[in-house]
Amino acid sequence: MTAPNVVAVGTITGKTAAVAAVGNNATDVVQNGGTSGHVYKVNMLLCSNILSAAATVTVDLYRSSTAYTLCKDISIPAGATLDVLNKAIYLEEGDDLRVTCGTASGLDVVASYEIISE
Repeated sequence: MTAPNVVAVGTITGKTAAVAAVGNNATDVVQNGGTSGHVYKVNMLLCSNILSAAATVTVDLYRSSTAYTLCKDISIPAGATLDVLNKAIYLEEGDDLRVTCGTASGLDVVASYEIISE
């Protein structure tokens, strides 16, 4: 099934995803299943450094076994938060939004998104 036409929207459901202590492995924050029949509009992605030293963050859009980098190795000072998106992005069916920290258990991540369906 293909993602719905965003002009002919029947339902928009607001959601918030939170992942604690993201580490060195790419971690899914928002996943749109391959047969969901929905498009996800990701409005906000906040990455907060929970360490006492600087940490780096990499964010990617994972589609069809390929990672497309949105930001790479951005340094976040100790105790600070990075607002990764300055505009909304859409996740099509099968897309994942993933976060990786350069330090083990270094980031808390929160995403706000909408599930759009016909």
